[in-house]
Amino acid sequence: MLRKTVLANGIRVVTEQMPHFRSVSTGFWINVGSRDEADQEKGITHFIEHMLFKGTSRRNALEIAKQLDAVGGYANAFTSKENVCLHAKVLDRQLPLVVDILTDILLHSTYDPVEIDRERQVILQEISMVEDTPDDYVHILFQRDLFAGNPLAFPIYGEQQTVAAIQRRDILAYLNQLLDPQRIVVAAAGRVEHERFLDLIGPLLEQLPTTTLTPDRMPPVLRAHATTITKDLEQVHICLGFEGCSQADPDRFVGHLLNALLGGSMSSRLFQEVREKRGLAYSVFSFLNSHEDCGLAGVYAAVAPDLVEQALSVIRRELDALIARPIPADELEAAKQYLKGSIVLNTESTDSRMNRIAKNELTFGRFVALEEIDALIDAVTSEAILAWFSARYRPQQCALLLFGPVSDDQARALTG
Repeated sequence: MLRKTVLANGIRVVTEQMPHFRSVSTGFWINVGSRDEADQEKGITHFIEHMLFKGTSRRNALEIAKQLDAVGGYANAFTSKENVCLHAKVLDRQLPLVVDILTDILLHSTYDPVEIDRERQVILQEISMVEDTPDDYVHILFQRDLFAGNPLAFPIYGEQQTVAAIQRRDILAYLNQLLDPQRIVVAAAGRVEHERFLDLIGPLLEQLPTTTLTPDRMPPVLRAHATTITKDLEQVHICLGFEGCSQADPDRFVGHLLNALLGGSMSSRLFQEVREKRGLAYSVFSFLNSHEDCGLAGVYAAVAPDLVEQALSVIRRELDALIARPIPADELEAAKQYLKGSIVLNTESTDSRMNRIAKNELTFGRFVALEEIDALIDAVTSEAILAWFSARYRPQQCALLLFGPVSDDQARALTG
């Protein structure tokens, strides 16, 4: 059973009661992320997320960890380009404890200067770790150039110099923007009764004052470019991208089906052509990253330096084929079954159900039933995919990044 209540200050509370489970997953979702930061604030949202478990006026960091461990539960948090989420999972009888801990963390964290300096070093190490992981770092570099001039170009964790400069006063000032009730959704799924959950959460969260702050988000203009970044690596990491779809785009399932067909599974065209038939890459896939008002679609592959030209040729040939001829009916039907099955399988835990009802509320302001999603997927035609892709993919206007041991001659040949 799905229920929704809006508290007096605007916080939305959504629950899905699943009585056959023994657990409850709870999440506090805030519609603020790295794209809402000014240049000098890069990384501050992520920094705050790290600090949420470092102590409150009632509990120190060890006490928070011990209280959760003592009931066999766990809590964590993450930051994306558009959201911060603080979440936990416990047995249903421990729901009052986890609500108390999460609200305490959200509302009463102390942001102790000593802890800030200590955690700063952890985040700086995290930045270094990502930069030492080329298959992750290439996507950050790719979006930096593709979204240039827009905050979406910033990495979520910020930059070394901005993270090094963040002080407690900056965090407290930014929290006034972060904790806007109009931008908060609290979700719970599992063995949870809506009215009981409201009784627990309402008195604690209704104390948050309403504000007039709203995110000033500008959609990016995707910048076509061809770039090489030379680094002494074993492989060349390739990213090729173009416009995708937003999270609420009416044609979003056209994009998702195209992604499944192109490189989203082991039977996809890219996996079969690049890896299985030619052995050009161990890792090759397509991706579809969607934001509130825009999206990015593309292809990633990691190949040996002497195979870059061949791999790019095969990738481009598969992209061209999607425009040259419609998707065969049997291939489209297989992609539909794959996508529908993946969506259903991803709902078979309280964590995933909590995530789903929260994201539905943030994106659409309502719950989107699986039956509605099935109907939208079934309605997609081969002609719709061809039209959608033809409007977005233009070979001479794509973004291309080669990251790794690329020679000058290769760079001129491939990006010239």
